[in-house]
Amino acid sequence: MTPTSYGFMFAGGLFLGMVALLELGRRIALGRLAQDPEGARQGLAVVEGAVFSLLGLLLAFTFSGAATRFEGRRHLIVEEANNIGTAWLRIDVLPAPAQPSLRELLRQYLDSRLEMYRKLADVAAAKAELARTLKLQGEIWSNAVAACRNAGSSPVHTLLLSALNPMFDITTTRTEAMKNHPPLIIFVMIGGLSLAASLLAGYGMAGGKARSWIHFLGFAAVMTLTIYVIVDIEYPRFGLFRVDAADRVLIELREGMK
Repeated sequence: MTPTSYGFMFAGGLFLGMVALLELGRRIALGRLAQDPEGARQGLAVVEGAVFSLLGLLLAFTFSGAATRFEGRRHLIVEEANNIGTAWLRIDVLPAPAQPSLRELLRQYLDSRLEMYRKLADVAAAKAELARTLKLQGEIWSNAVAACRNAGSSPVHTLLLSALNPMFDITTTRTEAMKNHPPLIIFVMIGGLSLAASLLAGYGMAGGKARSWIHFLGFAAVMTLTIYVIVDIEYPRFGLFRVDAADRVLIELREGMK
């Protein structure tokens, strides 16, 4: 199952749980009001304020972090495209006979980078493609070093080899950025606080003779949607909010390598 599937399951379960606890809180409050109309709501505002404030703070920080990481991943795609493009252009400094083989390796390398992200839904296939990428890195480096030695020019070494290092390094950076997410306990806390807030909200909405489904469903839907969006942004290769569009710069670069 992909993170998107888990996200839908989490959101659906959270929504149903919140509606159930809203109703439970309302029924508890009705029982308390029948027994002690004056004291049933004493201290409720303090507890509600603490729980809702903590939930709001946690949501704000988590959403901000997710949005920052989302933008960071987009910038890394552009950075990788720039690094590969620079290396491609600097092959021109090599003697003409050494250029075709190195250019072909760079084409294969870029194809591998694009293919790995297309296969992310299949973890085993993505890992296999990453292994191919690393193998191509070794081949590119060996060919570039041999070509530079044959050229016998120090400026050639500096121009070409210094362009390959960032191109290789960004692979590790993007791989680690893809794994960078908040600890699971953060999402557990958000879910737990949302359920606790639902119980308190249901308790507070017990003043009317009939339950207000607009408030019940509206509160649960807004909270669930907010949490789902946060989770969706955290995994931008699977959900509704995706960084796939940024891959266009790599695709255009590959088209220019023909």
